[in-house]
Amino acid sequence: MMMRNACVQTNSSITAKLQAFAGGDKSAFDTLLPELYAELRKMAEGHMRRESGIHTLQPTALVNELYTRVVNQRQHHFASRAHFMALASRVMRQILVDHSRSRAAAKRGANVPTFSLDESSDKPLEQPAGLLPVHEALDALERFDAQKARLIEMQFFGGLSAEESASVLGIPAATVRKELRFALAWMKSQLDAPSPTASTRGDKRNYC
Repeated sequence: MMMRNACVQTNSSITAKLQAFAGGDKSAFDTLLPELYAELRKMAEGHMRRESGIHTLQPTALVNELYTRVVNQRQHHFASRAHFMALASRVMRQILVDHSRSRAAAKRGANVPTFSLDESSDKPLEQPAGLLPVHEALDALERFDAQKARLIEMQFFGGLSAEESASVLGIPAATVRKELRFALAWMKSQLDAPSPTASTRGDKRNYC
């Protein structure tokens, strides 16, 4: 009970600082970052662990770039710690996409990273997809069903639990798990498709 109360108090403190930051107090975020740094670094490591290949961007640099982008955003709205972590995961994903595109432009096809996408979070696809096709497929899913895309992003990129994702989206955890199953099947079908443009032509009716 004492540990639970301490956890609730910590989350309340984090939420208060996030709301202060959203209100324009940048110093609140500076005091908050050390509290969340270990968790953010773990998230960064998770993002990078899913990409097999040579990395020139390290987890610490990813967290630092996250800080820069979040602070420089014009508008902020954070309802909770889980909501912020979901946003952090999205920003990290975009940073890695930008970084991969820059590398691809410099080295066409050299050391192209692959990506693991599986419900177990440990097993790779039978034919691992390149990082950019995964992100393109996720963007295509977002155009069809933004909620399913956010769930993939929060769990497979951000490491949020079903309960945390449910809290962010305001839906039951059981719905999160059901939606994820459909979303994962959709993503895999797009990545397995032979056509290089398949990720832009999914049939929503079959999977969503």
